[in-house]
Amino acid sequence: MSMFKRMLASVGIGAAKVDLMLHQEAVTAGDTLSGIVRIEGGRVDQQVDDVYAYVMTRYLKEQNDSKIESDAAISRVLLAGGFTVQAEQTYEFPVSFQLPLHTPVTLGRTPVWIQTGLEIKEAIDPKDQDYLHVQPHPHCAAVLEAVSELGFLLRDVSNEYSPYYGKTNGQPFVQEFEFVPTSQFQGQLDELEIIFYPDDEGVSLLLQIDRKARGLAGWLAEATDADERFVMLRFNRQQLASGARAIAGRLTETILRHL
Repeated sequence: MSMFKRMLASVGIGAAKVDLMLHQEAVTAGDTLSGIVRIEGGRVDQQVDDVYAYVMTRYLKEQNDSKIESDAAISRVLLAGGFTVQAEQTYEFPVSFQLPLHTPVTLGRTPVWIQTGLEIKEAIDPKDQDYLHVQPHPHCAAVLEAVSELGFLLRDVSNEYSPYYGKTNGQPFVQEFEFVPTSQFQGQLDELEIIFYPDDEGVSLLLQIDRKARGLAGWLAEATDADERFVMLRFNRQQLASGARAIAGRLTETILRHL
């Protein structure tokens, strides 16, 4: 009977279960999460190599003229080392870990979740998923406030496959914030896209400035994407602390230089 139970446990029937009970669901990128990991033993003793948590998200990738969704691990956290989960026993222990500063914001179609699991040799690893509501890192939030003050309206937020621009964060994707002008730059820009690279000392921005087409030459430029400008911009802590108006002023100067 024991051999039969072990065979069933190896395919997930009657195996150990894991559950992460977080103390918070609404968080800010860079926050420290805390909670309790609960492990319930199955019908047989099982050796667990690791208890881990992945911070997960999903991005879009073009393939054969269509977009497919792919999951990506933003970070992996080791919660506990190897131990034996005894049959029908329950274990609970507190955990805490930090969300990466570049954790995507859960706007638009962007999900973020914590996937907790047990690594068990020669068996299906039990897993648990807990979805989060993620707000922008404070450095990014300061810039977003300034962009809003300039009259830009947020039209879309999405994770897009981009290994070149994502490599700064060690990811195959970037999160794009797409804005349309409603006042000051209306008639001059089609859209403004921003990618954020926050760190402890400030935030770097990649701006994609999409100028509005004017006449035949403008139409030809738009057709070849020659009307788009990519600009890097950096705000340190002191500049961010100066407030939305000062940040907006520097953004305005940068955009005007590339119209």
